[in-house]
Amino acid sequence: MKTKQQLLIDNLIAKPMAFLLNFLVRLLGQILNIDHNLHKDLDCIVVCKFKGMGSIIQATPLLDALRQQHPNAEIIFVSTNANTAILKRIDTIDTIYTINDKGIFSLLKSLSITLLRLMKKRPDVYIDLEIYSNFSTLVTLFSLAKNRVGYYLRSSSFKMGIYTHMMYFNTKIPVSESYLQIARLFGKDFKPTSLYPLAKGIENSYIPPKSGKYIVINPNASDLRLERRWGRKNYKFLIEQILLQYPDYTIYLVGSPNERPYTEKVIAGIINDKLINLAGKTSINELISLVKGAAFMVTNDTGPMHISFAVNTATIALFGPCSPDQYGHFSNAKIIFKDVFCSPCVHEFSISPCKGNNTCMQLIEVSEVLKAVQEVHENGQFPLRKNEVLEGMKYEHGDAILGLVRR
Repeated sequence: MKTKQQLLIDNLIAKPMAFLLNFLVRLLGQILNIDHNLHKDLDCIVVCKFKGMGSIIQATPLLDALRQQHPNAEIIFVSTNANTAILKRIDTIDTIYTINDKGIFSLLKSLSITLLRLMKKRPDVYIDLEIYSNFSTLVTLFSLAKNRVGYYLRSSSFKMGIYTHMMYFNTKIPVSESYLQIARLFGKDFKPTSLYPLAKGIENSYIPPKSGKYIVINPNASDLRLERRWGRKNYKFLIEQILLQYPDYTIYLVGSPNERPYTEKVIAGIINDKLINLAGKTSINELISLVKGAAFMVTNDTGPMHISFAVNTATIALFGPCSPDQYGHFSNAKIIFKDVFCSPCVHEFSISPCKGNNTCMQLIEVSEVLKAVQEVHENGQFPLRKNEVLEGMKYEHGDAILGLVRR
């Protein structure tokens, strides 16, 4: 199903169901008076993130923290089929359950199978990393997990029956830190880690079509939010200038099979054997290996950008509708972002105020990106950046985990 269809189902069907069930489950919880204490050893932990490969990569420090806290627990990850390949790269995950959201019938069938599997497991904890999905809230409930952890933004009342614990989702800090706050609920120490090293075991396993130095460029953004695209003309001019000014580099375009037609339009009319379109031609493992071996990457804010962060490749990341403080805080990144009044908007509106006329991206000049290309070409990396947002951040006060609301 297309994203618009999924949003329609989520708002028209899942939301009313979640609203009604919230009160019923709250009442039942008061009657049963179940102990929802998380300060104990756990046998089965479920983590769910249906949408966003990048968000899954950003959740890997949380997965590592859970593994440190509960080394003998089974960690199950629930997602969609599209994320299976990236999930298989993360060895802190023991079991993967997926649903097929290509169509309504495949969704219902795969969802039924997944829920039956979860019910049999009777998880100690189900952690829902989706912030805006009512569908995910229902799956959380029907998992029959004893403890159900989710996020809230402005109010905790709407879903506080379905979830037993809700954590404030702070949009002003790196999303990986918001995820890690969940781990602090379990009362066990852990050592925070960086993103999971996705290239572990597959470095240099993919041999690019041409030998020599190369750059990876990703001009795409998934249909989840197309406003994140910088634009075809910008990328075409950028590519032409790089080919002209840095002829020693081969340029590889990447993307999913569905994005290949768009990448072909980006480079239409450019004839150069140093430009190769690999969109739709690489597996996830091959893409990871390709990005790992690149001199640097130029990308919009989307899944491959997070791969680049995770494999520590110098990254020129173009932000607009999303906050770079939340998704681009990595030291190997050169962030190009314009402060416009309506940005960031992606996580506040289903349809952006500009309705796709993304001024925040259009204001980024090709010359700015070329300047960043020159910088990384000359220095091999970008200067390390401090994250001032996190300096002095308090996550706990006494026995209280800040941001937590209990049912």
